[in-house]
This record gives sequence, C-alpha cells and structure tokens, in this order.
Amino acid sequence: MDLIQCIDIAASGMKAQRTRLNVISMNLANANTTRTADGTPYRRKTSIFETTPIGVSFYDRFKDSLANQIHGVRVSEIVPVSGEFKKIFDPSHPDADKNGYVHLPNVNLVEEMVQMLNANRSYEANAAAIKTAKEMALKALEIGR
Repeated sequence: MDLIQCIDIAASGMKAQRTRLNVISMNLANANTTRTADGTPYRRKTSIFETTPIGVSFYDRFKDSLANQIHGVRVSEIVPVSGEFKKIFDPSHPDADKNGYVHLPNVNLVEEMVQMLNANRSYEANAAAIKTAKEMALKALEIGR
C-alpha cells in the first residue's frame, strides 16, 4: 500500500464522519420539532457506514481484483431510528392529541452529544493519518537529496 492510498482511505473516513456530523446536527436542530411535513414528530436519524473500494479507475479496479483489495468507508444510507416518541402532558400545546399529550421526537440530547464527540475524534484521527502520510512522503523525498 502506498502513501496515496493511505491518504485516500483517511479522506474517505473524513467524508463519512462529516456526513455523520451533519446528521447529528440535524437531530439536534430538530430535538423539539413536534410536527413535520407528514404530521408526525421528527424521528431521529442515523448514518449507516459500509466499506467501499479505493481507486476509481478501471486499472485500479482490475489490479485490486487480482490482489487484496483495499477499502475505505462511505455512508451507504441515512435511516430513521425506530422507537417511541416521548410524551408530555400539555393540553394547551397546538400539537396536543385529544388526551392533551404532546409527542416529542425520540432525540436524546446527551446521546447526540456523545455521538458528536465520537465523530469529531474519528475525523481528527483521519486528519492525523493524512498528516503523517504527508510527513512520511516529505521525509522520503529528503532521503533522495
């Protein structure tokens, strides 16, 4: 594996974590949304990761099919999380049901913050891997002088 492939793998991880952070931000922004376009409370979403081959050219795909294939990561889909909505009694709320209960989104702020910290640390780790690969390439160039 060469240094460019290391950078490609880390870059795919950074892109996936950026998407994950966007989904978490959307969850936090809608933590109190009691009615969406379909008339239900906002449902928490999560991103699903999957491996993806690194290298997009035909030659790279052919070469990887003959040897061990190197994979990166990508977000395959963003899915709503099932679970019950929180209920609070507030008959004066415009979205209250006939019994006076308001259904709130299934977003847990503490859990979202933990997920945000986790995604942030993963992003930083991938950035550090890119920095290290860059430094290794520069050192290799210095050896040739």
